[in-house]
Amino acid sequence: MTTAPWRDPALPADARVTDLLSRMTLEEKTAQLYGAWVGAAADGDGVAPLQREMAAGHDWDELIAHGLGQLTRSFGTAPVEPDTGARALARAQRRIAAANRFGIPAVAHEECLAGFTAWRATAYPVPLAWGASFDPELVEEMGRRIGRDLRAAGVHQGLAPVLDVVRDPRWGRVEETIGEDPYLVGTMGTAYVRGLESAGVVATLKHFAGYAASAGARNLAPVRAGVRELADVTLPPFEMALREGGARSVMAAYTETDGVPASADPRLLTGLLRQEWGFTGTVVADYFGIGFLRTLHRVAADEAEAARLALAAGVDVELPAPDCYGPPLVAAVREGRVPEALVDRAARRVLRQKCELGLLDEDWRPEPEGPLDLDPARNRALARRLAEESVVLLDNPGGLLPLAPGTRIAVVGPRAADPLAMLGCYSFPSHVLADHPGVPLGIDVPTVLDSLRAEFPDAKVTSAEGCGVSDPDTAGFAEAVARAAEADVCVAVLGDRAGLFGRGTSGEGCDVSDLRLPGVQAELLDALVATGVPVVLVLLTGRPYALGRWHGRLGAMVQAFFPGEEGGPAVAGVLSGRVGPSGRLPVSVPREPGGQPWTYLQPPLGLAGEVSSLDPTPLYPFGHGRTYTEFAWEDFEGSAAGIPTDGSYDLSLTVRNTGDRAGTEVVQLYLHDPVASVTRPDVRLIGYRRLDLSPGAARRLTFRFHADLSSFTDRTGARVVEPGELELRLGPSSGEVRHRARLRLTGPVRVVGAERRLCCDVLP
Repeated sequence: MTTAPWRDPALPADARVTDLLSRMTLEEKTAQLYGAWVGAAADGDGVAPLQREMAAGHDWDELIAHGLGQLTRSFGTAPVEPDTGARALARAQRRIAAANRFGIPAVAHEECLAGFTAWRATAYPVPLAWGASFDPELVEEMGRRIGRDLRAAGVHQGLAPVLDVVRDPRWGRVEETIGEDPYLVGTMGTAYVRGLESAGVVATLKHFAGYAASAGARNLAPVRAGVRELADVTLPPFEMALREGGARSVMAAYTETDGVPASADPRLLTGLLRQEWGFTGTVVADYFGIGFLRTLHRVAADEAEAARLALAAGVDVELPAPDCYGPPLVAAVREGRVPEALVDRAARRVLRQKCELGLLDEDWRPEPEGPLDLDPARNRALARRLAEESVVLLDNPGGLLPLAPGTRIAVVGPRAADPLAMLGCYSFPSHVLADHPGVPLGIDVPTVLDSLRAEFPDAKVTSAEGCGVSDPDTAGFAEAVARAAEADVCVAVLGDRAGLFGRGTSGEGCDVSDLRLPGVQAELLDALVATGVPVVLVLLTGRPYALGRWHGRLGAMVQAFFPGEEGGPAVAGVLSGRVGPSGRLPVSVPREPGGQPWTYLQPPLGLAGEVSSLDPTPLYPFGHGRTYTEFAWEDFEGSAAGIPTDGSYDLSLTVRNTGDRAGTEVVQLYLHDPVASVTRPDVRLIGYRRLDLSPGAARRLTFRFHADLSSFTDRTGARVVEPGELELRLGPSSGEVRHRARLRLTGPVRVVGAERRLCCDVLP
């Protein structure tokens, strides 16, 4: 028996795919371009199309008759035991392969923003907490663990990471982002991609591009960003994750920029992504995004026209269901409305990726290997470490923290005793279980209250809720105030409830008009402060909130961004001193709830000045975070110098822990460009290094600055390195400078492209 060339693993992938495409009918090719939203049967007998408002109406046998491109969220749709879900997925893959002439299975994809979005899987800290850790190596290890769990369950593609840069903290999906700086987002996101891809899982960058810059912080609102904002703030993290992380998929954003929806923008998805950046993977639609070209954007008259626009732009796969790329596309090709060459182009990309994943090989097998444990001890230990590294000590003016062992502690607030206070919108319990009341979380999530009782076994710990997260009722204030008045210290645990489309105060579709604490939590905090008992504010949130109202009135302030299933012990460890606080702010904390939007990437007119009565200066700047020890920054070497516009320059310093506790310093390198041909941010991050030092220990660092790191988009739209003066600033945050190095770039203006340096090397 002769093996067809497309089945031969010894041949190059492109040759195999060319042979396969030549054998396929139009219906078979289009079948590779869409997914089916499925649900796993509770008995593991298989999956079937999910009967819900936006994914219903598809007969399963008819759907898979010609093949199927993707299976949508067989784990993340309903609570199913992991082994049962894996068996159901494997049986579905067998049916799909048996139903089509070529025996080709589907790519199974799943959300994995804060861990595998499956019941009983580890719930890691959200991406905003990754950013607070400033620890890309740890995030890469998390990505690797998540990838291994996905592959063990039969999942091939993960819909993460989110590389949107925060432009307005009122946006509901801030919790899904890594922060407000493109260099931090790019380096941390790239680390996650490396981890996921190293496990053989296709990482999907989202949302490409501009989604977080929606007007008024409203989900899906038009993007009114300028050319340079897109080029210098929005796009660099995606370019970095593709070039240095090796991501194999990109998700087109829902939004439109300057009147053109991303899913219908060939300049973005083909011109920039493929022709300029050299991307060869797949572009997938955000869920229902192609249909939205007709229903929301109104740039297409029907499903076939939406399919034509998306295919021409460069969207290869319609998710989650075949609303446009199914029968409407086949009919449009037959009628001559859509060139079949567009179908062939997308099908080639999809099949090449399936070839890379081994799905075209004769020895492919979908069955899982052994029983699945998606929340083993090693996962929980990693989740604990990342949670601990991400907790930010905002302020500790009188040294109240760490708390003494015998302290009488009143733990109050709506987030103190709720496990869901730890979890973001895309963690399975928050994302799915709201539709399944009575089903247990499936994982152990200690609360702050439980964790403090465990952390202080000999202390008297009392509690009261005080109020709900967003409820207007103040009836519970009296009990909370009474508990605080009886204690030596009050730990007020306030914050957000993650949810979807208005079910929470943070999460997708949960945008806010200002940055006041939700509900009556601010009034509760005022009442607690009025007792005269020292108050430690602990915030468990998905975005920063304005805290100027309490500046100087609290004993300490601690910020955690949905720190995951081990977040409770992490916070308790910081309060006790068992854990040295080491997180740094990935977003600025505002002083006042108005005056937004604002991030630290501001040109001169975006800063405080006499031209406006509004002062946007944050209470705590990007990169800020305190510790329980002190550090000296010594022996700085970086005197004034001149380098060519393609040259490099070294800055060195020694960081010494001068305190009596172990601690972590995050050394941050910022660029200040005094004069440029277009306005530039006053400062922007271009390098960082996290240092863990025991008492008295020191470490010497060298930052190798390359002139490429000063590049920006000029008036012509070209990315250039301009000659002239620069200032490099080393500090513990964007608002504090410890050392400066002035240098001059010499020579001609240099246009740079894909070959430019994206990262600052830090030695050793």
